[in-house]
Amino acid sequence: MACALCSSDTSVTDYTVSPRTDVVSLCDTCLSAAQGSITDAPHWNCLNDAIWSTDAATQVLAYRLLKSLPEAPWARDLLDIAYLEPENLEWAEAGISDEPAVIHRDSNGVVLSAGDSVVLIKDLPVKGAGFTAKRGTPVRNISLVHDNEEHIEGRVESQRIVILTKFVKKTG
Repeated sequence: MACALCSSDTSVTDYTVSPRTDVVSLCDTCLSAAQGSITDAPHWNCLNDAIWSTDAATQVLAYRLLKSLPEAPWARDLLDIAYLEPENLEWAEAGISDEPAVIHRDSNGVVLSAGDSVVLIKDLPVKGAGFTAKRGTPVRNISLVHDNEEHIEGRVESQRIVILTKFVKKTG
């Protein structure tokens, strides 16, 4: 029997995808991640296939693991295009904590949430990209950097960049 996520043929263990009773077989690496211990590594490229699985439990588990890799740009991008049926999405989010580890605030002290839109309040040179993000530039659908309250991420001129919260103002 192979791992439901990475298709590894090493020893597998049955794992129940709560809160339902559906069971998937996982290798030791995937089992450890499902139980809460995951860091970005090449192994997780297997989630590119697992998120599109026809097995709902595999898809739900892949979604949860991608959500627990907020620092990995590839994981965020994959979540942006992933589609789960509404009942599977509800199941997937049933065990995920919505409480951020830190509170992100804009330059005026307004609390920022993932998916918010902000506007730059200062011209910002973008290192490595060769352009300056101009004051007044809107940044939609921001992502929060979960371990740093001063950093958010967003797309400016088709580049995903890290922006300091002291240089943005929440809109709408």
